[in-house]
Amino acid sequence: MSLSEQVATNLPYLRRYARALTGSQSTGDAFVRATLEAALADDTVKQSLEGGRVPLYHTFNKVWSSAYLEVSNEDGDTSSHETAAQARLGAITPLNRQALLLTTLEDFSVEQTAEIMDLDPEAVHSLVQEAIGEIDREKSTSVLIIEDEPLISMQLEDLVSSLGHEICGTAATRTQAQEVVAEKTPGLVLADIQLADGSSGLDAVDDILAISSVPVIFITAYPERLLTGDRPEPTYLVTKPFQEKTVRTAISQALFFGSSEPMA
Repeated sequence: MSLSEQVATNLPYLRRYARALTGSQSTGDAFVRATLEAALADDTVKQSLEGGRVPLYHTFNKVWSSAYLEVSNEDGDTSSHETAAQARLGAITPLNRQALLLTTLEDFSVEQTAEIMDLDPEAVHSLVQEAIGEIDREKSTSVLIIEDEPLISMQLEDLVSSLGHEICGTAATRTQAQEVVAEKTPGLVLADIQLADGSSGLDAVDDILAISSVPVIFITAYPERLLTGDRPEPTYLVTKPFQEKTVRTAISQALFFGSSEPMA
């Protein structure tokens, strides 16, 4: 497999990580483009990408880190500089959440995550445990589950409830989702793409977003189809069959940003 083919294969999943990391499709995709530009501009970096997925994410991490380090090195008045830096840094996903996203959403090992983040494995393990502790302390919200497979819907209900959140309703079709939202606007939506009556989870979510801006996590067996970067696409994507820890992380990250940008 050529280098370009190898990068292209891994690119959708890097987009998934970048979007979850930034809470935005547009910002996440912009960082992915910057990563590819960095690789094109440096032969050493380009050659490192032959090592597969880990070097690609490592390159992304360096671009991500350096982009925000520039904020704290800007010239100008000290007080305004500090204010601007703090405001910018406040929107950055902390290291512990980066480690959790890499080990759950992206399914890297602790050792691989350490390589990506330029940390030692012990530090990564501590960061992950710290992030898990934060999830346990998060405020609760109401959750709408849009899923046409009863067993999966029940699994998601149990998971959401175990995190301390309230289930405001479940729906297997777009129409059912509209009925639930007519009664109560959720604080978070978990949505499948293909629904029971042939309707689309994307359309069901559009209906909700027309009423209120809420974080949305899409759960699909074909995430690469919604990670092209060519059109408005979901920010948070979980792959079926999913692991519960992956859904937990996605929920936490979506709520971390409060009001997300489900479709940019």
